[in-house]
Amino acid sequence: MATQKSAATGDGAGGSQFLTFLLGKEVFAMDIRTVREIIQYGPLTLVPLMPDFVRGVINLRGAVVPVIDLHARFGRPVAEIGKKTCIVIFDAVREGERVELGLLVDAVSEVIDIADDQIEPPPSFGTAVRRDFIQGMGKIDDRFVIILEPDKAFDVDDMARLCEATQESAPA
Repeated sequence: MATQKSAATGDGAGGSQFLTFLLGKEVFAMDIRTVREIIQYGPLTLVPLMPDFVRGVINLRGAVVPVIDLHARFGRPVAEIGKKTCIVIFDAVREGERVELGLLVDAVSEVIDIADDQIEPPPSFGTAVRRDFIQGMGKIDDRFVIILEPDKAFDVDDMARLCEATQESAPA
């Protein structure tokens, strides 16, 4: 994975490192400090009565890790698995406890630095992702990267409620 330094990072403004990844042709990013590892896509164990965005679970060194399909989580059709599809393992928090989740992405790009002054607030309209899921829009050269707000986009309690609603609406 290559590391790219943003030209704005050297100006003394604070900044952070972000892992960038692709969903279709869109570039998304998340704070690298929340990312534990990136693994190759492999077989998943399907869990009955889960919403479309929960693709299944994997066994990661003895731990059961749910895998979230970001396409479906963002209201799109479920992801098609390709050669570069991978799972980003990251830390989420539920009721004060650390929980590992896997994010199914089309491809991981690189780790980049984005200076604080190069991050704009989320747009009020025009994105394919719910506004509260977006921390900001990072400016990299002549393009924008959508920086996700993991506490909102991958809120474990919110996703659990959606799972329960799916189970309750299933025919008996």
